[in-house]
Amino acid sequence: MTVWATPDDVLRGDPVIRKDREITDRAAQLAIIEACDVCRVALNDPESGYPYVVPLNFGEEVSGDDVTLYFHSARRGTKLDLIARDPRATFEMDCDHELIFYSERMDCTMGYRSVIGHGTIEIVPEEERLHGLRVLMRHYHAEDFDFSLKLLPATTVLRLRVEQMWGKRRNNDRPGALRWVPPER
Repeated sequence: MTVWATPDDVLRGDPVIRKDREITDRAAQLAIIEACDVCRVALNDPESGYPYVVPLNFGEEVSGDDVTLYFHSARRGTKLDLIARDPRATFEMDCDHELIFYSERMDCTMGYRSVIGHGTIEIVPEEERLHGLRVLMRHYHAEDFDFSLKLLPATTVLRLRVEQMWGKRRNNDRPGALRWVPPER
């Protein structure tokens, strides 16, 4: 069962310092996930002593209070080696980036929405891989998107069961703020 972080969450201390930016509403957190197109997954790498972070395409499945993220991968590689050693993972997604200038103060900031969470990641059994890929494709296309099954034997599907998740936003609708418009390329 997913635990939705609140200000009373003491498991890992206070996950969000700025309470005015914290998103505790589950539907709002899920809306952020739906708006994102990349999920960054951090795995423990005991050999290097550093986290191993990899950006991945993903799909989400919500059932009651449970949230599961699906990813795809090659059949071998660093990511799979690290998961085999330690299935604990942290994930992060962010969207709605907007650079905002305050000309009178001569400073700037960035608007955004994000979610960060923890969970356990595993390789999906062969008989469940097609379901995982359909969940992933549903995030980017219509549910009935037809894709070739020829690459299925060369594809690993991963499942991250979300155990905790925090949301955060910075909405900078303030007087004097100017929205930056990037130059055309």
